Amino acid sequence: MQTTPYGSWPSPIDATLAAAHDGHPEFVGFVGDEAWWTEPRPTEGGRRTLVRRTVDGTEEPVLPAPWNVRSRVMEYGGNPWAGAMRPEGPLVVFVNFADQRLYRCEPGAEPRPLTPLSPVGGGLRWVDPQLRVERGEVWCVMEEFTGDGPTDLRRAVVAVPLDGSAAQDRDAVRELSDGRHRFVTGPRLSPDGRQAAWLTWDHPRMPWDGTEVILADVTEDGALSAPRSVAGGPEESVAQVDWAADGTLLHVSDRSGWWNLHRLGADGESIALCPREEEFGGPLWKVGQRWFAPLDTGLVAVVHGRGAAVLGVLDPETGELVDTAGPWTEFAPTLAVHGSRIVGVGASPRSAHEVVELDAATGRARVIGAAHDDPVDPAYYPEPRIRTFTGPAGREVHAHIYPPHHPHHAGLGDELPPYVVWVHGGPTSRSSLVLDLEIAYFTSRGIGVAEVNYGGSTGHGREYRNLLREQWGVVDVEDCAAVALALAEEGTADPRRLAIRGGSAGGWTTAASLATTDVYACGTILYPVIDLTEWASGETHDFESQYLESLVGPIAEVPGRYAERSPSTHADRITAPFLLLQGLEDAVCPPVQCERFLARIEERGRRVPHAYIAFEGEGHGFRRAETMVCALESELSLYAQVFALNPPGIPILELSK
Repeated sequence: MQTTPYGSWPSPIDATLAAAHDGHPEFVGFVGDEAWWTEPRPTEGGRRTLVRRTVDGTEEPVLPAPWNVRSRVMEYGGNPWAGAMRPEGPLVVFVNFADQRLYRCEPGAEPRPLTPLSPVGGGLRWVDPQLRVERGEVWCVMEEFTGDGPTDLRRAVVAVPLDGSAAQDRDAVRELSDGRHRFVTGPRLSPDGRQAAWLTWDHPRMPWDGTEVILADVTEDGALSAPRSVAGGPEESVAQVDWAADGTLLHVSDRSGWWNLHRLGADGESIALCPREEEFGGPLWKVGQRWFAPLDTGLVAVVHGRGAAVLGVLDPETGELVDTAGPWTEFAPTLAVHGSRIVGVGASPRSAHEVVELDAATGRARVIGAAHDDPVDPAYYPEPRIRTFTGPAGREVHAHIYPPHHPHHAGLGDELPPYVVWVHGGPTSRSSLVLDLEIAYFTSRGIGVAEVNYGGSTGHGREYRNLLREQWGVVDVEDCAAVALALAEEGTADPRRLAIRGGSAGGWTTAASLATTDVYACGTILYPVIDLTEWASGETHDFESQYLESLVGPIAEVPGRYAERSPSTHADRITAPFLLLQGLEDAVCPPVQCERFLARIEERGRRVPHAYIAFEGEGHGFRRAETMVCALESELSLYAQVFALNPPGIPILELSK
């Protein structure tokens, strides 16, 4: 073991390797006996492709470049495909990112559009398709822009003909819902086909605040009649709804303070099937996310946990819950079932996300797709620790601590390592404890990472989630600082070499931390919210356009609070060097937020070392390999300059002063 200054350790995990392994499989499903899913291609322009695993075990992509299977409904998208097996082969429908049209795809044929284009605003978009081959239709959610503004739109549950007759004719798309609600999810049909259920909610609520389950009757001509609310409400979040094989309506509700699985009783009451102080659901950021999937046997596959999410099989009659045996400690909110087969996407601190199949009859689990293959010796992977810190007022702050780790190098004598606090986005979300080569990129060079699941994060019940209500920019900033200072005080981190970084809502917390605390020596701000007033007044997309009503407070009542908490207001207080990274096609946190912030720093005469890098062709979150390489290397160069590190082979980021 060699003793070498922290931050200068040689590492085989370079930025190119980390970028190539970014992203993970999503939206699993069955097409007949075959498991299918979407998968990222960072080196192919950041597109997502559709992958199938044939019955003989062959894994193959279905769509070549430039096809990009990804929806933009609510900007974050959701399930973009559905499929069915016919005697002549699979029939698949999917959303193509470039034009947002719904396409029909069959083996050996070029995909054919099913939906039209619209020149109005953001056009027409589609998500969460459900094939109804017997009717010659696909049922899904339509998002239709009615003007040029980001909130000039409507959403509806619709039926799209499979024969292509709507490809040039918007009027051929049959609307099924009544348009009363701003947000809808795709309908789930009862086993007998006589009823359909879906979720709805309206501004200013977000889906983790309050949603309703709508139940409607399906008429003989395929219309939906007598829609009525049967579960949920303004203060009750239902994250998913689906049908058991016996025709019972199941849903995940947080009415107890935790997202638990419920059954709708004959009297209309929601009955908890496995009441626990843990989560069987999560924040519905993407339409079509699934935390449970009913099997034909009456059992239910569930993704559940507290601060984590594992795959289990629940017997709703007895409440018995048996978790999957295997190395996976975190499962994504995507599930599919076929017979006794359950398919999900699992990962662990030692393995990236892979497609996992569980046989509910035997309990045997195996990897069937996107199998993790160590690109380097696993000895270079970080060894994280789950910790709980004490924040202001004695509240708990959950975190994952990744100390510097290298098989052949250690720090010098009494030297303490630099640490970077990683702030997750959302903010109603959480950091998962899984292998991330971007984290390993830093820890294998001698830089520690602390992922903070601050008050307001998910995974710990509604009470913890509600800590951020009207406190965004306060609780998140305080909790991140509490973790950083605790690491310094206990001798884990160098108090003079602390940094903070985050993207989206995490970028907000990073910028707010630099403007209101002196804890950090520098920060990396990625595609952030910077100016609350402008962001809430038309600078973001519809889904989050009233999110700040709960995170900050009603803007009509507390306009001063929006200005007071915004980093752009306090640009003159920022003295620590920072790196600002932004996608130029970002519709969630548009570039004007960054540009205005930089202008205010210049106006106030602050000579703060900083760099601003804007990326063509990138939206909210980076997807292209070349972008991620530039971003990672620039971030490391910032820390090297501020912390006096000497990482080998890293281009020097030019900081303006």
